[in-house]
Amino acid sequence: MSLLNLQPVVKDIGDFEVRRLLPSARQRAVGPFVFWDHFGPVTLPVGAHMDVRPHPHIGLATLTWLFDGEITHRDSLDNTQDIRPGEVNWMTAGRGIVHSERTPQRNRGQENALHGLQIWLALPDGSEDIAPDFEHYPAEAIPRLHLGEVAFDLIAGSALGGESPVTVHSPLLYLSAELAPGQQFEWPRHYPEEAIYVVQGAVDIDGHAVPAHAMTVLSRGDRHTIASPEGARIALLGGEPLGHRFLAWNFVSSSRERIREAAALWAQGGFDRVPGDEEFIPLPEALQP
Repeated sequence: MSLLNLQPVVKDIGDFEVRRLLPSARQRAVGPFVFWDHFGPVTLPVGAHMDVRPHPHIGLATLTWLFDGEITHRDSLDNTQDIRPGEVNWMTAGRGIVHSERTPQRNRGQENALHGLQIWLALPDGSEDIAPDFEHYPAEAIPRLHLGEVAFDLIAGSALGGESPVTVHSPLLYLSAELAPGQQFEWPRHYPEEAIYVVQGAVDIDGHAVPAHAMTVLSRGDRHTIASPEGARIALLGGEPLGHRFLAWNFVSSSRERIREAAALWAQGGFDRVPGDEEFIPLPEALQP
């Protein structure tokens, strides 16, 4: 039984580090999950903020899951929504949306904790150019499920006999769990492609040690034993594979031409802007028409 272990590409963006696991040269996607970033944990000092200026997306859905801190989302559909730990911001880009992510205005001028996961999911064939949308789900709406003594938050999709209320566009699962020292569980496979990411601590998967910040793509076995002698925080992801997708900057598509069109549109100022947030991230030179 072989397990594929992915190590992060770490990027220092000044005030904190971001670890990128997907896409990887060894694994481009896990089911519809085409992008996986882990930021923090960090305490931003006074004067330092998370300020991701407005930028466009096509062909994907984004999901933010926080362990600590707060972020304000704004988008070109005129949505403004703070997100806190245990809540879900689900944004469907479809044919095109622009958004920003920033430290809430009320929290500026003080220290701010920040720790979370940012993911992109490719939209399936026939849905890549659907209308953009945004939904927010409070923490109490996210199902809490149990497998033995281990509790799981079912962030999106379906697993373990439960279903998250978060709108998804293809079959998938996305869960978060904390394992106390010495806890373990038997994981039953749900989808053809699945993986486990170790947020903090360390786990053993079928007897193989997996450290913090590594993602293990599970083999095709029916069940896997996940144990944590010292305790850990983990995320599980998986789903039906969607076929090849091109990723360029913030765009995802099954068509290179569609990405070129979106890049040209952003360069020309053709996307809708984010009300109340007039800054923007310029198109990278590599994508200039």
